[in-house]
Amino acid sequence: MSMPQNAAPQTHAEIVAALTRRWPEHRVAPSLGRVQALTGLLGDPQHAFRVIHVTGTNGKGSTTAMIESLLRATGLRTGRFTSPHVTAVNERIAIDGEAISDERFDAVWREIEPLVALVDEQLLDGVPMTFFEIITCMAFAAFADAPVDVAVIEVGLGGTWDATNVADGDVAVITPIDLDHTRLLGETVTEIATEKAGIIKPGAQAILAGQSPDAAAVLLARCAEVGALAQREGLDFGVLGRQLAVGGQVVRLNGAEGPVDDVFLPLHGAHQAANAAQALAAVEAFLGLKAVNPDVVREGFAQVVVPGRLEVVRRGPAVVLDAAHNPHGARATAAALTEAFGFNPLVGVIAVMADKDVRGLLEVFEEVMNEVVVTTVASTSRGMPADELGEVAAEVFGAERVTVAPRLDDALEVALGRAEGEGAGTPGVVVTGSVVLVGEARALLVTDAPPTVPTPASDLDDDWDDTAEDDEDDEGVDPYDGFLPGAGSR
Repeated sequence: MSMPQNAAPQTHAEIVAALTRRWPEHRVAPSLGRVQALTGLLGDPQHAFRVIHVTGTNGKGSTTAMIESLLRATGLRTGRFTSPHVTAVNERIAIDGEAISDERFDAVWREIEPLVALVDEQLLDGVPMTFFEIITCMAFAAFADAPVDVAVIEVGLGGTWDATNVADGDVAVITPIDLDHTRLLGETVTEIATEKAGIIKPGAQAILAGQSPDAAAVLLARCAEVGALAQREGLDFGVLGRQLAVGGQVVRLNGAEGPVDDVFLPLHGAHQAANAAQALAAVEAFLGLKAVNPDVVREGFAQVVVPGRLEVVRRGPAVVLDAAHNPHGARATAAALTEAFGFNPLVGVIAVMADKDVRGLLEVFEEVMNEVVVTTVASTSRGMPADELGEVAAEVFGAERVTVAPRLDDALEVALGRAEGEGAGTPGVVVTGSVVLVGEARALLVTDAPPTVPTPASDLDDDWDDTAEDDEDDEGVDPYDGFLPGAGSR
């Protein structure tokens, strides 16, 4: 039964549905005015705790999770804000490593709802508060109320105009920058880096992953401009060694006072080892450039959980979920699959958002996948139709290596059959291309995964750093009309 018109939402599902009916994450309204208005009415909760702020093109979610786990191991009470969610919106707001409950989520919303209405009425820059802006402010309010000692905040999109940037990070973490969201952030790495550099605040510590020369020049110039102390991967921190281990890898990291040996990281891939080195550097910077006890470092990393990043959810044959959504991420996934698993044959189940570099992503996976089953992201109209994706895949893989299965459950069944039917070897299936797809697959394959809450089809976001580049079909409105080019706030 639908709610009466204008009735206030009561159940958790109704509240989530009402929030996601707002201006969604894949549409942007570049302004901090609405967030500043709401946080002002709330008493600026984002200043009630210290902040580590994380941006970049890929690796933000994993690095955020590692930083938070390390901080918790040191005895600090932590908040963690990430986006988007894999299966439930509550995942975005975590306290002491646990997502807040439905009840707490609903309570925070009810506490701020009247103030949101006041901001909505102002139509600042012509737009009521967006979904992402509200969720960001809910996180700030929840963290201040807990209270937490430190919050690790992952940027939604870009940096300067992102809703999270009303907070001032003691430490700014910049993961590798590559081309993505070019219509919003700029056509070049230099332009994108300029937008992301906006989270580096005066007097902060900046922890910079290895970057292209163009990106590095922008980030270092920003540090000089605001008096931030920069630490660079390869010079001030990094991975000194790594070896494969059951369930992950053992790494040797360069810490503030020398090497930290025998650190088990329950994640696969050289990229995750690099993320771990950056996470350790961020925590040491936060603690005043002091070394963390090696046993605490080992404890913190051993407890890291990052769903949907090379996550094994089934064996015999193995099924791995990974949320790679652009060529840069796909290259890291392909290398890690080859190194850690050595599947033969490897069958991919792929669905993508239509605005992504679909061909570039498929070209990377063509080198490591024997064949692919292409499908559709069911819970959003933004997904590329399976038939259309199949046509592109056939051009890249060859038609004989491509099967089209519009339903995910059918695609998984076909992929498992193909993997098992190849005879001897170590067969595997990887589900990839979109975080929304990974969430749908988790709901099917992981027994303790909560069911996804249905949301309006146009509202679901794809990945940890996604936005639509062409959404004129959404109510016939161009989402970029009237707003600044090359900037975004979600």
